[in-house]
Parts: sequence; C-alpha cells; structure tokens
Amino acid sequence: MSDKIKLYFCVKCDFKPDKLNKMKLFIKYMVSIRCKMIVKSELEKLGIHHLIVDLGEVEIKENITIEQRHQLKAALLKSGLELMDDKKAILIEKIKSIIVEMVHYTDEPLKTNFSDFLSEKLNYDYTHLANLFSETTGITIEQFIIAHKIERVKELLLYNELNLSQISYLLNYSSVAHLSNQFKKVTGLTPSFFKKLKHKRVSTLDNL
Repeated sequence: MSDKIKLYFCVKCDFKPDKLNKMKLFIKYMVSIRCKMIVKSELEKLGIHHLIVDLGEVEIKENITIEQRHQLKAALLKSGLELMDDKKAILIEKIKSIIVEMVHYTDEPLKTNFSDFLSEKLNYDYTHLANLFSETTGITIEQFIIAHKIERVKELLLYNELNLSQISYLLNYSSVAHLSNQFKKVTGLTPSFFKKLKHKRVSTLDNL
C-alpha cells in the first residue's frame, strides 16, 4: 500500500475523547437531491460547515463533537436517513482504498476476481460488503471499479507507454474489444479518438 493511502487511514482512524477526528460522514438511504437538501439543512442548523454533500457522503471542514453527531443522527432519522456508525464508514473507505490501490498503484495485472479478493482482504462476506457499499454510495462496487479502471486507461493512454493490448491485459479485460466498448460506454469516446484529442491539444499548445 502506498504511503499516501497509509497516511489516509491513520487520519481516518484517529479518535479523541471529545472529538471524532473525521472529515467525512456517511449517510445511508441518501439517494436523491431532496435528501441532499435535507442533509445540508440539518448540518447548517448544527453549525457544521460542509465542503461537499454528495449522495451517501458528506465532507466537512472541521471535526464534530460526539454531541453534534448524536444530534445530527437523530435529526436525519426523522427524514428516513441514517448516519452510519464509524465501523461501517471506515469499512466503506477501506473498500474504496483497496480498489484505488489495486487499479492505480500496482504494475501487476489486476485480480481476476475482485469479490473474492475484497472478501479475503476485509474478512467480510462479499454480499455484505456489496449491499453496504451500494446502499451508502448509490452505486455498486462493480460500477466503482469500472469508473477507476477507465480513469486508469486514460492515464495509460496519455502516458503513451503501453498499447491497447498491453493495457487490456494489465487491467484484466477479456479483450481489446471489451476494453474499447466499456471505455466508449463510460466516456462516449473510443480509446483511439481519446488519444487523438490529447495529441491535438498538445500540438495546439506547441503552436501558441
């Protein structure tokens, strides 16, 4: 695991007696714009300054006290929302970090079975992990993996060090066609066209 990820976990898991030293809150059943508005309103009532309020996840500027957490949890329950406890929140972050580490920070080909790998790594049944993740974030683990694989493909295309066959092998696609189809579905572009756009931009900048 990279130093960046290790440091991240140290910060996330550091608890103090009167403070919850966390910058992110996770809220279950938060799946609509209306839910986001409710969460923003409750945060403002408690004087908690938010940076980002996304579906299932809130990033705040400061630590919150245990009392503030209890008050927020009670307020959200009245609207059918559930502020997740720290164990669940940390588990969500571990799932994300393991996937990011595997996709972006390894030169080895990706695992053929993410579900088994995550289950063994975290010592939880994969069905439990998958349900918790989707209920909290609004997307499946598979969708999260695909999104990061496509970002990794973009990086590798821009570096221009590997061809599509090599990228396909590295990211465990069954074929170049599979990679290309998934890339186009997510970005609306083919890998080759995406690469051409990059070269055009560089050429334009060189001529300025």
